[in-house]
Amino acid sequence: MKAEKIRDLSDEELRNQERDFAEQIFRLRFQMATGQTEGLSKLRSLRKDIARLKTVRRQREMQSDSAVKK
Repeated sequence: MKAEKIRDLSDEELRNQERDFAEQIFRLRFQMATGQTEGLSKLRSLRKDIARLKTVRRQREMQSDSAVKK
């Protein structure tokens, strides 16, 4: 998922998307442990997507905090 697309999501959609990605990671790890899939590249991309989501959420928090202080 691209950062531009992530920035267009609402706060609630960000949380939901992060939850969905975390669930997908859990399933992929389970499948990899049982030898059912070779999804290492998918796992890496999901982890990066979660990092992007968290970054955008944190940027929004910081912007709202700075607006309140002024």
